[in-house]
Amino acid sequence: MFSYYVGLGIRSLLNQRLITIWMILLIALGVAGTVSTFSLLRAVSSNAFAAKAHRLFTPQIDNHGPDYVKTYGIDPVLTLRDVEALRARDSAHLQAAIYQISLSLVPIDTTIDALEANGYAVTLDYFQMLDVPFRFGSAWSKAADKDGSNEVVIGSELNQKVFRGANSVGQEIRLDGHTYRIAGVLAPWNPLPRFYAYYRNAFDRHAPQLFLPFRQALNLRIPTAGGSYGESFPIWDMRSEISFISYWVELPDSAAAARYRNYLHAYADEQRADGRFQWPANVALRDQEDWLNYQHVVPPEARISFVVALGLLVVCAVNTIGLLLARFMRRSSDIGVRRALGGSRSAILFQYLTEAAVIGLAGGLLGAVLTVCFVSSLGLVFPVDVARLAHATLPTLLQAPIIAVCMVLLAAAYPILRACRIEPGWQLKSS
Repeated sequence: MFSYYVGLGIRSLLNQRLITIWMILLIALGVAGTVSTFSLLRAVSSNAFAAKAHRLFTPQIDNHGPDYVKTYGIDPVLTLRDVEALRARDSAHLQAAIYQISLSLVPIDTTIDALEANGYAVTLDYFQMLDVPFRFGSAWSKAADKDGSNEVVIGSELNQKVFRGANSVGQEIRLDGHTYRIAGVLAPWNPLPRFYAYYRNAFDRHAPQLFLPFRQALNLRIPTAGGSYGESFPIWDMRSEISFISYWVELPDSAAAARYRNYLHAYADEQRADGRFQWPANVALRDQEDWLNYQHVVPPEARISFVVALGLLVVCAVNTIGLLLARFMRRSSDIGVRRALGGSRSAILFQYLTEAAVIGLAGGLLGAVLTVCFVSSLGLVFPVDVARLAHATLPTLLQAPIIAVCMVLLAAAYPILRACRIEPGWQLKSS
């Protein structure tokens, strides 16, 4: 019986091609817009560190005063003097100081061209805090972390380019004229969002490929790649107020977070007492989830686009209701004859629901095709690194026909119920 109703539905749709095509296009546009924008929103809203989101915290210390804060807010990164003071206190389970670097690498193998290696100067806790996976070797030692050493950890892509994927632990590479020994090689690893990368897109598809000991980077005064600081900006001076270091701590629970927040206030009060600050203590301690919201890591355009697409889907549904109502009411005489000949309301209801489902399925399949086009065009509206996060995968494309069929069945419910209430006697008299 179902196949018979499907056949009836197709024939009925072909009899009114213009209205049918218009409904299918409306459904396809609404569904494609919703699925593609939802795919992007879900991608940028995902958090690879969600399990630790409420244990990772970043402190902020106002070192510029209320006038600066009123305009720009508290700096999201810290000065070297503040980082050294916080590290010396050792009041957190794990502490990671991070700043972005970019060094020129000249391979020993002359057949390989020189390249730019991008990464971070980090403290040892970075690797444990972020559960960084190693393929070969490990990070440097605690002694090297404290005093600095010519050791380096490289990423899998860099290892592939320079050493053709072999175990390169113990090998040497030259970076900006200095020789470094490779202590470890990472497995493929690029969890997003890169919440600690203040100066770089949090959704950078290029995984970091170079990690130097933070202390050694300071010893060699390796400049940050995240800001344009020249000789006139003495960022290495312990009296400097230039903020450039991303600082994160891992705290096990809310009580530890409260103690650390109290410590930050006490530290800021000490700085004020020493004459460094001329304003009341102004500090903040944000966990990773709060930090992502504070920094607006999820582009507001993604949410706005999704809301607009949902609005378009509602408009399409309303228009579909009107078209289906006109379509079914126009066939009221046929319904009256069928009812007079013994046809049940449930049979008519099932037939018209089948017809509506055929329309929804056709619109959904076309919507899946349009979704592929929309996803590939997201780069025209969003930053390229963000747009690349959305993918027209098979599960994503399957959402289009499912949403379309459900939407049309809901939209068709009222028109079909109206049509099924027609009294056969009145229809026979009027005809």
